[in-house]
Amino acid sequence: MKIPVHLRVAAGAAVLLPALACANDGVAAVSAGGIVFQKTDAIAMKKEVLTVSHDLISVDYEFVNESGADVEETIAFPLPAYGAAESPYPDYYGQPANFSVTVNGKPVPFTPALRALRDGKDVTAELRAAGLSSERIGLNETLAGHPLPPFTAAQKRVLRERGLLAEGMDEPDEPQWKVQVSYVWRQRFPAGEIVRVQHRYRPFVAGGPAAWVLDQGFTQRYCADAAFLKGWRRAANGADHLAAEHVEYILKTGNTWKSGIEDFTLNIVKRKPEELVSLCFPGTFRKIDNLTYQVRLRNFRPADDLRVYFGNVDGGNGDPGVAPQLPR
Repeated sequence: MKIPVHLRVAAGAAVLLPALACANDGVAAVSAGGIVFQKTDAIAMKKEVLTVSHDLISVDYEFVNESGADVEETIAFPLPAYGAAESPYPDYYGQPANFSVTVNGKPVPFTPALRALRDGKDVTAELRAAGLSSERIGLNETLAGHPLPPFTAAQKRVLRERGLLAEGMDEPDEPQWKVQVSYVWRQRFPAGEIVRVQHRYRPFVAGGPAAWVLDQGFTQRYCADAAFLKGWRRAANGADHLAAEHVEYILKTGNTWKSGIEDFTLNIVKRKPEELVSLCFPGTFRKIDNLTYQVRLRNFRPADDLRVYFGNVDGGNGDPGVAPQLPR
């Protein structure tokens, strides 16, 4: 049975499409986003086309250096932070699958940067001083694909004293830090020229039975109105749940560019026409085809990150994260 798509501007200028959620029980969404650098008054983001589905995130940028002189900037793509300890949900940490970055059509040679964080404090230097390698800091055995070297007695003593190692439920010496890996490169922006950057990856999705029901905060979180809820219940066909996936994307980094995002296009793409999609977003979406809805904004300064809910989905994402590239 095909479910009609209800598309309208919700309260507070938030846009509603029909619905989304996903993979393992109770797993929260993991957000990735686009490229970032420090606030600049020289480089303008002239155009961004962001396409979001629960199979692929693709982003196409056009940048122009408006300063009148060539500029070189450090640019980073931050991967989602993850815990260094083994996770019961290995699909949700590491580098998203099928990751790529190109500049003007050519792959980017980037340098990985690794940080370890404990309660928001950078503890990388402490771990290095204890003799831990990049692999031992940044990976667990699932990501590494092989057993990691055990901590020495001296390392255990130092790390326990500093609260960086603890007795865990599944392993006796469980790392207590989070890992933040960024891919960094220097980019030259010739005065007045367009620099085109693209990146692609398969997003981490969230959901499973715990997310297949409409919880108390669903309506506010995804701007769901009465028409959407009616469509959801029709698709559920009398049940109290509906197979779903949701995807998150970090948008607010677009504010680091000179004038925000001058010409922004967002495409939301479903796998099948019967899927429901819901999200809060400014502007009015138009239907491009049976699978795609699009909104276009001028001089866009994102006030929030993107959360998209796909409902009435078939199957799940199933692609785990992969081991990120690490410094040598």
